[in-house]
Amino acid sequence: MSTKLSAAHRQIACQSRLFATLPPEMRDGLLDAAHVVHLLRGQVLFQHGDDAHDIHIVADGWMKLYRIAPNGAEAVVGVMTRGQSFGEPIALRRAAYPVSAEATTACELIAVPAQAFLEMLQTRPEAAISILSATFLHLQGLVEQIEQLKARSGAQRVAEFLLELCPEGAESATVVLPYDKGLIAGRLGMKPESLSRAFAKLRELGVRVNQSSAAIASVSRLQDLAQADAFGAMSKVI
Repeated sequence: MSTKLSAAHRQIACQSRLFATLPPEMRDGLLDAAHVVHLLRGQVLFQHGDDAHDIHIVADGWMKLYRIAPNGAEAVVGVMTRGQSFGEPIALRRAAYPVSAEATTACELIAVPAQAFLEMLQTRPEAAISILSATFLHLQGLVEQIEQLKARSGAQRVAEFLLELCPEGAESATVVLPYDKGLIAGRLGMKPESLSRAFAKLRELGVRVNQSSAAIASVSRLQDLAQADAFGAMSKVI
């Protein structure tokens, strides 16, 4: 089901990496052509190999981007939430999606037709700066993700994940886990049993995890772990 954008949807879109640097008149024209897609939990937005026609911005909920390996294993490429966009370069090239996308919760997505963006680029080529900026930020995120997978221990990856959920400036916090532990493990490049061992290690730092939330006694101790040298200094933290 799709509907027109509300004022709240427009505000979310304007804060995304794709629209943040566009002049207001360009943003308004693109958002006039956009619509909101409503997905139920577990519903697929597109599959690997489908032709891309829209650029998507998450307005509410969580979206999983993933690929299925030849052996049948699922590799989580990314998990997107409110204000994050995906599919920009693929849709503008009219290429096929290299991943599949599935709603891990009930979701609202802002779908911007790639054709509207391409038509704007023909008359306002300076808008390409926004695409380049969004692509650079996406690439930077992928590099950081690779660094996390290569140079961080499982406990450090989980610590960084929990820190992203903590309110800014808080010394202690109870955070809601945004999706199930199986997806958390996939997002962090871990097996479920490795995630369980990492949570067990974090108990020594005062982190208590239940089915849907994590109570963090000391955010600063968690930060010390996340920032420690994965190959040496971590032993001084745990």
